[in-house]
Amino acid sequence: MIPYPAWLSPGDNAWQLVAATLVGLMSIPGLAVFYAGVVARKWSVNTMLMVFSAFCLTLIVWVLWAFKMGFGQPMLGAFLGTPGPIVGSAGEQARASIPLLNGAMPGFRFPESTLAYFQFVFAAITPVLFIGSVIGRIRFKVWLIFVPLWITFAYTVNAFMLWGGGFWAAKGALDYSGGYVIHLAAGVSGFVAAAVVGPRLRRDRDGGRPNNLPFVAVGAGLLWLGWNGFNGGDPYFAGADAAAAVMNTNLATAVAMMAWLVMDMAFGKDRKPTFLGGVNGMICGLVAITPAAGYVNGIGAMAIGLVASVLVWIAFTVLPRKVWPFNKVDDALGVVYTHGFAGLIGGLMVGLLADPKMIVYLGSGKTAGFSAAGLFYGNPRQLLIQAGAALTVIAWSALMTFLILRGIGLFMKLRMTDEELATGDLAVHGEQAYDDLEPARVPAMVGASPSADDGPDDPFLDTEVASEGAR
Repeated sequence: MIPYPAWLSPGDNAWQLVAATLVGLMSIPGLAVFYAGVVARKWSVNTMLMVFSAFCLTLIVWVLWAFKMGFGQPMLGAFLGTPGPIVGSAGEQARASIPLLNGAMPGFRFPESTLAYFQFVFAAITPVLFIGSVIGRIRFKVWLIFVPLWITFAYTVNAFMLWGGGFWAAKGALDYSGGYVIHLAAGVSGFVAAAVVGPRLRRDRDGGRPNNLPFVAVGAGLLWLGWNGFNGGDPYFAGADAAAAVMNTNLATAVAMMAWLVMDMAFGKDRKPTFLGGVNGMICGLVAITPAAGYVNGIGAMAIGLVASVLVWIAFTVLPRKVWPFNKVDDALGVVYTHGFAGLIGGLMVGLLADPKMIVYLGSGKTAGFSAAGLFYGNPRQLLIQAGAALTVIAWSALMTFLILRGIGLFMKLRMTDEELATGDLAVHGEQAYDDLEPARVPAMVGASPSADDGPDDPFLDTEVASEGAR
């Protein structure tokens, strides 16, 4: 007997499974404890349960039909794959492949189950991210219905078009590890969901503090280091480009975090550096480098971290107070800024900074290696392609989120009752995170939203911002 098929590389297979596990840790427990520490104490259990349930639901639909919709044989031309299960022996142990990319990249050297699990953790973290937009008012039953529908009709289309060999992949769009498919989609979808579901109670919007900063620190640390798997795993091989992607990820993040702190000290309301402000910058750097990690060099990575952090800081400061619709929608933790805007900025900057000397796959013999060039390296067309792909992801994610929630809303209320909102976890789940729980307010952190009148049926708020995000 032999332990490996002839086509399997133990090193590549091991790295993909480790990378996938690192990405999974970003969701559970990473974002679970991060969000649970940020929100009001009365919503900690609800937040953690939403994260874990989204993780479970995504895996179930992923193996039954969704993986093939994103990475299988085309069904609707260049826009969607044919749904199908992967839970049989062939689906789990056969050699992995993405049909439309066969011949366009090296053959995978690990089984289909490795590829499916790796792509699952990316799919799962996307709805987990935009929990931050709707926390503290969306009904849990609505969430359980929404997640499978959103993965099926929104995520799979974006993934197929950019990663599965579909329309934008054929055009040459670059999204190394999910700046568009994950973060831009999460930011847009979260913002639309917040508008459709309606705002939190006024008392929960008008400022407050995180209930557990050490939890936030643990979650933020898991996000940062888990991102090594996020970007390091996406060449699909344990090669030089994977190592470069990991280095670039950390470079961009370090620069972005320090840039945010400097902006806080130089221009912030209190002129003080805060831990939560630094975390905002950290997330901006991680998100912005994601579409670019293996395509840019170290200088490009630092430039992306700096530009994304400064621009998001400005947007974070100005838009919620002065610009419609940002001053009308209760995006509780500002996911549209740290993920939507940062993902968009990073994706566009790939069109500027992609370095053709950064080789993703080496050539052999007469076969050329694979790399990409941006505008600054003589390829202005790349920026136009990046912009077109971004617009498609924005439009499709927004449309599907709106239609799914409006459809669910025909059969049940999307927003909890005011009585449930006033009590929190104890009313919704019959348990609470802290035995000594006292009334608390949702913090103005990671993009705190404007203050506004309560109104479950009005998708937009009607007053100017009353509190600022943590900076």
